[in-house]
Amino acid sequence: MQIATSIRDTFIHTVKDVFPGLTTEDPLYNALALGFIVIAALIFWLLARVFLRAQIALWIKRTKTKWDNALLDHGFFKRLMHLVPAIWIFMVTPVLINDDTVLHGLLLKGSQLYMLFSALLALYALLNTLEDIYNESHLSRKASITGFVQVAKLGFSILVLLLSISLIIERSPLIIVSGLTALAAVLLLIFRDTIMGFVAGIQIAANRMFTTGDWIQMPKYEVDGEIMEIGLTNVKVQNWDKTISTLPSYSLTNEAVKNWRGMQESGGRRIKRAIYIDINSIHLCSQDMLDRFSKIRYISDYIDKKLNELRAYHRDYSIDETDLLNNRKLTNIGTFRAYLEAYLSKHPRVNQSLTLMVRQLPPNELGLPLEVYCFCVDKEWTAYERVQADIFDHILAMLPQFDLKVYQRDSHLGSAGYLPASGHSAPAVYSDHATPDE
Repeated sequence: MQIATSIRDTFIHTVKDVFPGLTTEDPLYNALALGFIVIAALIFWLLARVFLRAQIALWIKRTKTKWDNALLDHGFFKRLMHLVPAIWIFMVTPVLINDDTVLHGLLLKGSQLYMLFSALLALYALLNTLEDIYNESHLSRKASITGFVQVAKLGFSILVLLLSISLIIERSPLIIVSGLTALAAVLLLIFRDTIMGFVAGIQIAANRMFTTGDWIQMPKYEVDGEIMEIGLTNVKVQNWDKTISTLPSYSLTNEAVKNWRGMQESGGRRIKRAIYIDINSIHLCSQDMLDRFSKIRYISDYIDKKLNELRAYHRDYSIDETDLLNNRKLTNIGTFRAYLEAYLSKHPRVNQSLTLMVRQLPPNELGLPLEVYCFCVDKEWTAYERVQADIFDHILAMLPQFDLKVYQRDSHLGSAGYLPASGHSAPAVYSDHATPDE
């Protein structure tokens, strides 16, 4: 109180020395007081920004913790510096300006609004810092808090807005809130996406459905890429072609979404691809073929085992091996399938603890699909594709060794609707597995 009286007396004495006979009720006095308050507030803000903030930054750089560096980077201390001039105006205004003037009320309300919004901006910086610290921790892989941070920002913004309105109209905030109930339906319509996004964010976090870095696919929105950010109302996904897709947050819970996180956390990435075998190249194995196959390292034991089983079967049922109708023989397709299973079981880049098989799918007009089903230990895209290509390079190259052919429709048969000119014979037609020389 003594300091306030001293400031008032010093200021009035200085003013009267310059303007003799000037009283505190004169407009000129109020103008001079306003100028003094504003100029002093500006000086205090500059001093705080230059010296105080610089000293704080120096202290922060000397510490080993990271959270204070994040506060500095997000401008937390810079925004707090605005409280210095706001507090100065709020404290000095009642001292220098009479409370019955309009200027007195304007300065007090203006300083209070200044403090409210400065504190709100500093709170924003604090929330951004908390989000960055959380994102750098291992917990961020389990759930994202971006949506909750945005909800907190929205809540504090609404609170500051209500306090500002109540300060301006000089009414209790509860009266303003009670008056908003009549507009509840309109507010629900305006904040529909925000409310749905908030509910979806709770579901996503509680069930650990998605988090930043997850690879998702949503055919409905043509989305195929990694989640960059899960916000309150929107989700940003960077597709593999480097485009950015923005989706409503609630679409992650309302639409069909494939999340590849399970594959990334598992022991391998699935290889599931079929090649079509020309059915006309499938036949029983001759003795010459069996002799040739028995020299292949991967299936030499398999050939011996199967031949022993067949000899025992023929002996038990008294079947002559020359009897083509009743005896059993190996086929080149079955032997090739056994070779592929043995080859994959020895492949260093195939996970042997997960499902591994080579199976036949139902034959169709394109031939007999022979499908490879296994898991590659390399889950990174380029490495995975390289391993998959190497496997099928080997499969295609080994087909002739088993007297098998892969199906391929001849390109010159694509003109099925060709009609010859009058007086000319129609071109010869070949089957898909034949060539003109045959």
